[in-house]
Amino acid sequence: MISTLLVANRGEIACRVFRTCRELGISTVAVYSDADADALHVREADAAVRLPGAAPAETYLRGDLVVAAALAAGADAVHPGYGFLSENADFARAVTAAGLVWIGPPPEAIEAMASKTRAKELMGVAPLGDVTAADLPVLVKAAAGGGGRGMRIVRELADLEAALKAASAEAESAFGDGEVFVEPYVEDGRHVEVQVLADAHGTVWTLGTRDCSLQRRHQKVIEEAPAPGLPAALAEELAERSAAAAKAVGYVGAGTVEFLVADVPRALGSARPGGTPRAHFLEMNTRLQVEHPVTEEVYGVDLVALQIAVAEGAPLPPEPPEPRGHAVEARLYAEDPAADWAPQTGVLHAFGVSGVRLDTGYASGDTVPVHYDAMLAKVVAHAPTRAEAVRRLAHALERAVIHGPVTNRDLLVASLRHPGFQDAGRLGTGFYGRHLAELTRPRDGEAHAAVAAALADAVRNGGRFGGGWRNVRSGEQTKTYGEHEVRYRPTRDGGFEVTAPEGVRVVSAAPDRVRLEVGGVVRDFAVAAHGDGFVHVGPHRLAARPRFTDPREQVLPGSLLAPMPGTVVRVADGLAVGDRVAAGQPLLWLEAMKMEHKVAAPASGTLTALHAAPGRQVEVGALLAVVQTDAQEDQTV
Repeated sequence: MISTLLVANRGEIACRVFRTCRELGISTVAVYSDADADALHVREADAAVRLPGAAPAETYLRGDLVVAAALAAGADAVHPGYGFLSENADFARAVTAAGLVWIGPPPEAIEAMASKTRAKELMGVAPLGDVTAADLPVLVKAAAGGGGRGMRIVRELADLEAALKAASAEAESAFGDGEVFVEPYVEDGRHVEVQVLADAHGTVWTLGTRDCSLQRRHQKVIEEAPAPGLPAALAEELAERSAAAAKAVGYVGAGTVEFLVADVPRALGSARPGGTPRAHFLEMNTRLQVEHPVTEEVYGVDLVALQIAVAEGAPLPPEPPEPRGHAVEARLYAEDPAADWAPQTGVLHAFGVSGVRLDTGYASGDTVPVHYDAMLAKVVAHAPTRAEAVRRLAHALERAVIHGPVTNRDLLVASLRHPGFQDAGRLGTGFYGRHLAELTRPRDGEAHAAVAAALADAVRNGGRFGGGWRNVRSGEQTKTYGEHEVRYRPTRDGGFEVTAPEGVRVVSAAPDRVRLEVGGVVRDFAVAAHGDGFVHVGPHRLAARPRFTDPREQVLPGSLLAPMPGTVVRVADGLAVGDRVAAGQPLLWLEAMKMEHKVAAPASGTLTALHAAPGRQVEVGALLAVVQTDAQEDQTV
């Protein structure tokens, strides 16, 4: 029996495994990089071991250090979580060679499925060979790893070489393996997967389907179980193919078989083109998936506990439990969807979600670092029906307290409430390509939130009566938050009169709570300021615009600033000061949180400065380059 377990991972998944270990009476060991010394998973473990030497982004990929940490801490088992070394057969062998129990499938099974090219061969699917214009569009994909890293869609043959190079570089950075391959790209298909669980005695469970079609940059954003609107015959076919894949490689433990399904009939309106559903095998993930909680909620199981039981040699019952209800999971990221999904960093001043399941690696006061994936938490709702689960999840996210970096919370709420999501027949991987602009519009009520922020600030700074009582009407004060200008004046009874926006009556105002009446409806606004330049009013994150700007802080027109902290990984071939550049032309690429982000020319013009060089570490707002636009050049003539 396992007594002490080390998790070879960080963040949310480490905390998730520790939770089950506590319930089972198993002691826990965390490992951490220097950047994670104060992380929640370190604080929650019974013991923790620092992984020395390597750069933060590479630390958790050092299998030798992890095994040494397990032995030093007296652990007798290792759980790999997901990502990092979770699908590394050599690491699995090193764990068992050290006399430790490996909480995962046999190394041979990992090896058989770890390379997507070899997995496709096993399943009878061949990647494309020489690509021609007739094959387009195609997807360039990393042979090792996943999570959207090392993927590029190619729609023009002339772009293929650059896509291969970029995907290979990103895959090498993320997984230590730059091998990529090319396969057909199915436009707007549905990403459907099957959870499998197998023991060492020949029993293989398939625990229904999951739909993970809402994705950005090939990374999942919202997942649910079971996959809605899937014909029963197709669901049965996917289960049979998944069980066969597990049996073919002698699989033991938890794993997931992924498919891209095209032409699923629509729940409303006409069928998708073709009309007959077709399932294309993508890959088998030989580990626990990020989205495993939705399966747990529907089947009433703890997949981590079952992983541990199977690793200890326990047999599974002949049949899995019966499913009940529907579950939906949203991945809460520190990122800005309206700014090309740019990852965000900084202090998470306050964080809390209530009424639903929350799997997270962060608590109030923690810092979101630049070195790792930007996911803050997985928020999961379960209910008897899909509509009820979706409604519960949207409500919980809307009321969540998230003070700190920009997040995708508003996008998640808008996505869950969008007709294209609520009608399961319109699900597809192209959802955000079709709807992103409307989903990232400013939230309703932001103007009134700005009023609350202005009044709370006035009370906090003793501004009820200006500089002192006088027998004349107080002068009007103005504060601007984003696009919202607020004008108000103190009244003689100790309150406030709001003159802009119109139609707002102040019921009460305090430093942390303001009550307003608009159109006969009274609402309370919770207000929090943490000294970082932003005010959080309910779900709104507002920045006050300064009345006066320091000329030394003004940014010259045409300046390209780093949208996030990161590392310059490459500059466009041959790019030099004095070159003519076109609007949208890629100039350089930043790597942040293991993803590459393109920085392009904002307009056509001349490159007058280039401060970026491969390997340079930059902070958010750092000057990377300057493009003197054609309009600016005309003004100087």
